[in-house]
Amino acid sequence: MKLLPRYLIAALGGATLLFHVGLIFSGLVPNLVSRPLHMAFALPWVFIILAKTRLQLWSGFLLCGAGVGACLWLAYNQSALSDQYGYLMGNEQILIAGVLLICVLEMARRTISWPLPTVALIAILYGLFGQYIPGEFGYAGTPVESFLGTLTIAEGGLWGKLTGVSVSVVAIFVIFGAVLNGGEAGAGFMNVAAAAAGRLKGGTAKVSVISSALFGSISGSASANVASTGAITLPAMTRLGYPKALAAAVEAVASSGGQIMPPLMGAGAFVMVELTGVPYTSIMAAATLPAILYFLAVWMGINAFAKRYDMKGLSAEEQPSTRDVVVTSMFFLLPFTVLLWAMFVWGYTPQYASCIAMGLAALLLLIDSSFKFDGRRTLQRIEKVCVTSSKQVATIASIILCASIIVGTLGVTGLGVKITSLILSGSYGMLWPALLLTAVSCLILGMEVPTTAAYVICVSVAGPALIQMGLEPLTAHLFVFWFALLSTITPPVCGAVFIAAGMVGENWLKVALFAMALGLGLYLIPLGMVANPHLIELLSAPFSALGAALKVGIALSAISYGVIAPYKIPRRIALIVIGAVVLFI
Repeated sequence: MKLLPRYLIAALGGATLLFHVGLIFSGLVPNLVSRPLHMAFALPWVFIILAKTRLQLWSGFLLCGAGVGACLWLAYNQSALSDQYGYLMGNEQILIAGVLLICVLEMARRTISWPLPTVALIAILYGLFGQYIPGEFGYAGTPVESFLGTLTIAEGGLWGKLTGVSVSVVAIFVIFGAVLNGGEAGAGFMNVAAAAAGRLKGGTAKVSVISSALFGSISGSASANVASTGAITLPAMTRLGYPKALAAAVEAVASSGGQIMPPLMGAGAFVMVELTGVPYTSIMAAATLPAILYFLAVWMGINAFAKRYDMKGLSAEEQPSTRDVVVTSMFFLLPFTVLLWAMFVWGYTPQYASCIAMGLAALLLLIDSSFKFDGRRTLQRIEKVCVTSSKQVATIASIILCASIIVGTLGVTGLGVKITSLILSGSYGMLWPALLLTAVSCLILGMEVPTTAAYVICVSVAGPALIQMGLEPLTAHLFVFWFALLSTITPPVCGAVFIAAGMVGENWLKVALFAMALGLGLYLIPLGMVANPHLIELLSAPFSALGAALKVGIALSAISYGVIAPYKIPRRIALIVIGAVVLFI
């Protein structure tokens, strides 16, 4: 439901884009200015532009006005507030704190439904009334002015590290991805994938894998990936006679890998930078081999399914021409090359490098694959970039702001330490039981909240326990992040599967069963990282990392064929056992 005219929405999108890009070049801006303004720019998108009913629209105007006012007041008074050390002075400031928290909870509810804001509300209630809970899960209590102030006027809650990442890094890469996707890059992904794998056995499924890996590297969203590449690959697979459930599973599983595929990955990777203190380039390098192995496992699963079904490739007529492949691939290869070169060779920060690459990608919006300029088309592309990127920035801001309430409460109340102690005692101080408990927690939490939020919450409570047991911090974070992705393909709540199943008109449970078989890597590779720690050491020990990747790749291939291929039972069991031994020994 839209009330604002199109040009005003585009103008707001342009202002949102310019604000976030401008922060990269504006020098040091106080956190209590940039972060509240980040929320202020997100509020109109969530409360007004994305409103679905008339009630949402008019209540959205009220909430947006109150929220923007509170954010502007905070930014204007940041110097004086910094001297209060997170303690609210007077009823006026308590009211402003309440407005901010209510707005954040409602932003998250409208964006991603009830589960995450419900957890955040429970966290707030615990912070206010936890002193009345008996036993070890109670706490001494904190004055209301101090607790709410820490969450709303200091850098320990809404305006903490997570929001800082959303403002300065995630938003920039989201805008970069939108600029790329606004031009010919999407066609380039599909053409490269079709040229590389189209004629192979199960070729259309493999096109889906490659295109989803490429597109997912700039979208970082499994749902967006399914909706975009699936619109092309799913009709192609069903037209060639692939079982609908299998076709949808291929797209769901391939699309889920976008959040772990460098160079952009998802918002969680940038949050990981802040939480671990590890440079983004190092995290990207550490994630590269596991991501490749994930798509290798999917590829081998398709080969195994090809032994069961007649999975044809694309005909020669459906293949893109060499000229189309070369030309359209330049629309994403050139910006990607500039991005990587700026980070690894020139040594720029990821966000600054992204701005440089974004400038090149913006120039490419001027032309199409025939190198023709069209002013009207260019304006339409710019409008699309402004609106799409701003919607995505607002959605991510809603999630991260809400998750920041939970993280802030864990810090103020000490609840995180208590849950860590519970994990340590429940696993009897042993690493692998603790990993199992963490994996189950990630799966359960990931069913109800987005991947980034599930990762942040789980790593806040389980990460310290895993590290205390001897796991390297980066390994612990990657382990939790991968398992936070499980809910994209694992029942009962599996977002990517639901979308793909709906697009082909198939029962979602059938799709989920195929998806879990194809997506074995998502369950096994995190365990492989722990059993083979060299796997994530591509920068520091490249030969050892490649050796570990070869070992894990062989194990995944054997297990995939054992689970999927139509062999006799003894042979299948033997393949699974051999794969497990190779993976863990």
